[in-house]
Amino acid sequence: MTPSRPSRAAGWRHRVGPLVGAAALAGALALLGPQVGDGVTSVARFLAAVGLVLAVSHLLGLLFARLGQPPVVGEIAGGLLVGPSALGAAWPDGQRALFTPEVTDGLAMAAQLGVVTFMFLLGAELRLERVAGSERVVGLVVAGSIAVPFATGALMAWLWRDAFLPAGEPLPPYVLFFGIALSITALPVLARILLDSGTRTTGIGTVAIACAAIGDAVAWSALAVVLTLTDGGGAGAVPAKAATAVALVVATALCARPALAALDRLLRDRPKPEAVMLPVLVVGAVTWSALSEVVGLHPVIGAFLFGLAVPRDSALITAVGEQLQGFAVSVLLPLFFAGIGLKTAFGLFGGDVGMWWALLVLLLTATASKVVGAAGGALAAGWSAGDALTLGALMNCRGVTELVVVSIGLQHGLINEAAFTILVLVALLTTAATGPLVRGRVPKPHEVPV
Repeated sequence: MTPSRPSRAAGWRHRVGPLVGAAALAGALALLGPQVGDGVTSVARFLAAVGLVLAVSHLLGLLFARLGQPPVVGEIAGGLLVGPSALGAAWPDGQRALFTPEVTDGLAMAAQLGVVTFMFLLGAELRLERVAGSERVVGLVVAGSIAVPFATGALMAWLWRDAFLPAGEPLPPYVLFFGIALSITALPVLARILLDSGTRTTGIGTVAIACAAIGDAVAWSALAVVLTLTDGGGAGAVPAKAATAVALVVATALCARPALAALDRLLRDRPKPEAVMLPVLVVGAVTWSALSEVVGLHPVIGAFLFGLAVPRDSALITAVGEQLQGFAVSVLLPLFFAGIGLKTAFGLFGGDVGMWWALLVLLLTATASKVVGAAGGALAAGWSAGDALTLGALMNCRGVTELVVVSIGLQHGLINEAAFTILVLVALLTTAATGPLVRGRVPKPHEVPV
């Protein structure tokens, strides 16, 4: 029996009904908000804010995916929309009523957990063994893709020190931080772009992933030194902080790594091993983050370090990582993007032509220095100009990783809100440009010398 087709009226209800319901709910909240605002509990506000952030971020993620962009670009844009620059400009009373200081603090705590999980997964995905056979090109590309953007970023920071350096803060850590911020390549977003294009396992894709991983490890190490100079009382504190950091690395290598490997072997043939490994990894990542904070480093550095300790090529670790990634990417990272959006104020620009000029110059400088540095290294290794430029465009992807870095810079007083806003936009725009720049240009595996 052939199922009957839904009537035209029923089809209309299915299409328009949800819109009418959503509009009615939004209208009721808008009308009731002024009367009941003072009676709404902080829990209700927090949950409403989380719901709004997740809805906006994922809707824009879907939209950007339809436009050929990584969903994370839309999710970052969604975080900016709920901040003062968009929602606050369109409906300032509603934005302030929902995102109260108490709610913002709660979102910041949840976002911190998201960043810790993200950095742990980033460390767990680092595969240095993939560099085997291409050490020369990877070394040259890493050197170029870090040195050129770092030098350029440091120069730009010095030139705009009056506009971007917080009052009373020392100049050297600020200049160093700016150079690091422009040197970042977002490994997870880059991997997603290559995966979506079916080129992650090609020669150029493998080299790009390896270079991004090693480059980011170098950048995080340099950032740890800068944070020590900033928060630890100057250069005299560096040896002590370095000693504690080395001790944490040694403890990770000699204790955490073999313990995790032994647990992986023990659980391999047990039923439901994820039920044990998942909490172990979460507790370990959070504990290492806390230890990192205690010794004077940022928590994300400890999470990244613990991620490096997990066994490679383990089916159990891979399965648990996918579970963690699903929750972190779907729930926690959008809250981090919202935290970025709440701190980003395009209103600081206003009619100040100098700020818009600074944004344009920094965007062009960040892109050119990254592409030239990475492509120059590939050319020196014997690649063709076309392949080298494609690799340079891939390395220009900054994504979530740079957002984490610039948020740390703002938190520690290394940059002011104007510099923070510009660097957030640079991260968003360079990430959005990566896909279109390399689409259709990544060659087959045998066409790239490694």
